[in-house]
Amino acid sequence: MAMKEIRLELDENKFAQIIMELDVLHRCVSPFIIDFYGAFFQEGAVYICMEYMDGGSIDKLYRDGVPENVLRKLTYATVMGLKTLKDDHNIIHRDVKPTNILVNTRGEIKLCDFGVSGNLVASIAKTNIGCQSYMAPERIASGGVQAAMGGSAPGTYSVQSDIWSLGLSLLECAMGRYPYPPETYNNIFSQLSAIVDGEPPDLPEKGFSAEARDFVRGCLNKIPNLRPTYAMLLRHPWLSEFTQSATISEEEMQSPPTPPIIKGDKEVAEWVLGAIARRKTRIESGGKGPESEKPALHAAPLDAVITPAKDAPASEPTIAENMNAEDQGMKDTTSGLQKLVVEG
Repeated sequence: MAMKEIRLELDENKFAQIIMELDVLHRCVSPFIIDFYGAFFQEGAVYICMEYMDGGSIDKLYRDGVPENVLRKLTYATVMGLKTLKDDHNIIHRDVKPTNILVNTRGEIKLCDFGVSGNLVASIAKTNIGCQSYMAPERIASGGVQAAMGGSAPGTYSVQSDIWSLGLSLLECAMGRYPYPPETYNNIFSQLSAIVDGEPPDLPEKGFSAEARDFVRGCLNKIPNLRPTYAMLLRHPWLSEFTQSATISEEEMQSPPTPPIIKGDKEVAEWVLGAIARRKTRIESGGKGPESEKPALHAAPLDAVITPAKDAPASEPTIAENMNAEDQGMKDTTSGLQKLVVEG
């Protein structure tokens, strides 16, 4: 089991409201969504107990880029997770980015940190600049940033906004870096200006098929209503082999359909194991070798507190999504618990 700590400056009533909102996570059962076990608050922090994914978040592994076929399977799993949240639970994720896509060495790909709690989403947005690096142009232009930072403009949020964030996340995974120009990395205002006023980035021709490039281009259409729906994305030629065709021939009726990626995928598992090994080698060598491009500003939380795992290297703190509950001393953390609202 993993435990995520989110430290926020909120009163006790607000924390209690967040915990109650998180209770719906018990009903979000899907092979594409992280399993939720419970949540509680203590001493100014929300603690979320969830499934442990030993590969971590995809942003910790993509330094060399994600090959197209693995990227395609990652995309399918992510779209299925997003579609399940919306269709079955009327939940819009609101924070799609590589940090919230988790993998494991069994080849499973799962979404975490979706916006079931409006209060939690708003509170995190005030303390984490990274929530804005993947914000859709219409969200920025209509006041989404001001609202996130405590302003009065509410902005708008829809499935189309999540699809933009999905496209940007896929680009980042493919390229091994945040896809907007390097000169925007250190300045959130330059980054937001590039998103609103600049041309959307695109997958490079080298190494990626025309279908992959068309898929990402559709997600990053700057006109929200022209972005595809989740159902349309699943019917796209790049993903369609993973789903049953709407119309099938007599021959296809008699042959078994291509099984969807539900359980672990061997190709994904092999890539995850290789990426973990390469990352470990870089850490052990002191990070020597070619410097990777700087990531998005999602890697620079303004006021987020993450407790590192015991014995973790100082330069590579364990990310919150993958805290091993035993290593984190979870039993000690729950001592003196103020209020346990949700139990697994």
